[in-house]
Amino acid sequence: MNNPQTPSKVELVTIDEDHLGQRIDNFLVTKLKGVPKSMIYRIVRKGEVRVNKKRIKPEYKLQDGDVVRIPPVRVSAGDDKPAPSAKLTKVSQLEERIVFEDNALIVLNKPSGIAVHGGSGVDFGVIEAMRSLRPQQKFLELVHRLDKETSGVLLIAKKRSALKHLHDQLRYKKMQKDYFALVRGDWQSHDKVVNAPLLKLTLKSGERIVRVNQEGKQSETRFKIKQRYKGATLVQASPVTGRTHQIRVHCQYTGHPIACDDKYSEQKFDDSMRALGLNRLFLHAAQLKFTHPITEEVMQVKAPLDKALENLLLKLERV
Repeated sequence: MNNPQTPSKVELVTIDEDHLGQRIDNFLVTKLKGVPKSMIYRIVRKGEVRVNKKRIKPEYKLQDGDVVRIPPVRVSAGDDKPAPSAKLTKVSQLEERIVFEDNALIVLNKPSGIAVHGGSGVDFGVIEAMRSLRPQQKFLELVHRLDKETSGVLLIAKKRSALKHLHDQLRYKKMQKDYFALVRGDWQSHDKVVNAPLLKLTLKSGERIVRVNQEGKQSETRFKIKQRYKGATLVQASPVTGRTHQIRVHCQYTGHPIACDDKYSEQKFDDSMRALGLNRLFLHAAQLKFTHPITEEVMQVKAPLDKALENLLLKLERV
């Protein structure tokens, strides 16, 4: 069965404002889902992709009204994964997790345990599920990412122009993200900012982890104490930079790993939290402050804590 994103005959696409200014190579990556980038560059180089009947280079930026000729592209059967069924429980439940939606974006309270996109060993993620739920929506792309085990606010753009606007806010640090994390021990009041460079590493087992390392990328997280408990502290973590596993590693670095973090936590603490019923990472993207890409209104969207996290806090002794 042909992937609907992969044409079996020549396709002519007229460019509208959603793709205005986008590079042709990036446009084709989105249009030809599952097709390797090397193949995309090859068909552009050979002149099989044309814009207004002319050959173009991969860096060509699309204009309003351009007509793009996309040749038929074969993808091996192994690469051609079917879209997840909208009837799957994991997929249909996402509809109930939408906290805001308009014609430019969707704000989702992502559940813990689902990846943001499909990939190595993952059949599908949030974005594939949302496309399955909204088959009529021509454009749906993630604005940013959350780790699989992290829950909370996730932005999805419904227009190319909205995606670019929100990406610019991320790039120029004009978007504020606030997370709640339950960490081991008594967080020190003077630890308000953690500045520690982070480096991605691959272990011999193939597992990817992140470590504080002077050769890594500059990384900064700001912390506030929300509530102290016996043996634990609920903190608000606001990352200034957006590195992989940043909050998780910065908490570990200060000696206060996050509860039930399978990569960076501490066994004894995790065991005590599991005994109280916690069976997931206690890291939640609680709120996001940004400028709406169309109305220019400053928005603050919030995602309530999942019941599993709320229930744990009720069982802990406040100090």
